[in-house]
Amino acid sequence: MVLQDYREAQGQYDAVISVEMIEAVGIDFWPTYFQSLDRLLAPEGRVGLQSITMPHDRMIATRKSYTWIHKYIFPGGFIPSIPAIEHNLDAHTSLEIVERRDLGPHYAETLRQWRGRFVSNWPEVAALGFDETFRRMWEFYLGYCEAGFRVRYLGVSQLSLARSRF
Repeated sequence: MVLQDYREAQGQYDAVISVEMIEAVGIDFWPTYFQSLDRLLAPEGRVGLQSITMPHDRMIATRKSYTWIHKYIFPGGFIPSIPAIEHNLDAHTSLEIVERRDLGPHYAETLRQWRGRFVSNWPEVAALGFDETFRRMWEFYLGYCEAGFRVRYLGVSQLSLARSRF
């Protein structure tokens, strides 16, 4: 079965994995997203959630902004803070963060390597029909994101979610 929408998923699972999906869902749909995770998780199950994050004050300050990233890369997307994730879990689910792993500095290096591979493989990419505008856009995007992680404006966390024990 191939699902087109997380809200259509049925059943109960011992483990649910979500890798960098919350950013694409958009802030208005976070309650529904987290309720879906809670609904699908078996009583003793765990959710593995990986998310790009930003500090809470920056998330609040940029909530109404419309950036190049929104226009060209992730329309409707929004990067959460850890407090925003915790708030949504508390308000809409029986889940809580039971473990957190921060990978931001490593992600900066990953983005540097992705950009290097993209540039070195550009002839093959261009042969697929992509133009110079596309090349410049993705080089900029990957470099911009790398810088955001290097200066810790952005982070990435792997969170383990489980049902509250209380």
